[in-house]
Amino acid sequence: MRKAERYRQVIERFSREMPVAETELHYKNPFQLLVAVILSAQCTDKRVNMITPELFAAFPTPEKLAEAETFEVFEYIKSVSYPNNKAKALTGMARKLVSDFGSEVPSTMEELLTLPGVGRKTANVILSVVFDLPAMAVDTHVFRVANRIGLTDGSRTPLETEKTLTANIPEEIIPRAHHWLILHGRYVCRARKPECGSCFLADVCKYNAARIAKAAREEKKAQQKK
Repeated sequence: MRKAERYRQVIERFSREMPVAETELHYKNPFQLLVAVILSAQCTDKRVNMITPELFAAFPTPEKLAEAETFEVFEYIKSVSYPNNKAKALTGMARKLVSDFGSEVPSTMEELLTLPGVGRKTANVILSVVFDLPAMAVDTHVFRVANRIGLTDGSRTPLETEKTLTANIPEEIIPRAHHWLILHGRYVCRARKPECGSCFLADVCKYNAARIAKAAREEKKAQQKK
């Protein structure tokens, strides 16, 4: 199957099977989403959603968070991964928002990357979710699923994956496609036990084709030994 046809099929099926796709992080404004995304690095959205209500109640604005000491923030986020680093990043991010951006979350990659705790993936999430821009955040799920399906043909880095996906997916679909791939990787195309048997992409997926071919070879070898 040619790449263009694979993309067409994948987009068509996701559009049908997952017409609504959005972040599972809970937030009420761009500032809260930025905090949640920073906390979600190497941590589940479920865990982040458990701690953010109290965190947001204590520090509802960039100004309040900017005034906080790192150890104060740590007490609210100590159950997430790398809480010390994230507490430092959150207070630094808030201070930068207040001092350089008038307490508003910026809308460009270049500006977002100046914030402590914000890398390219986090910046792309904000650009996509908050500003509905054609930004593709590549986390472990997107990286794995895109490669398995055959959308990225073995891209070796998140940036390669990002560039390939944005070059082949229509701009107006990219913000939704980001969530398609994340949710598919989280619930169907899992790292250890992908549910290929119930996947609506199974017949267009390179990983599944290779899996079936391998099983057939092993079956043939077993038959020959009898």
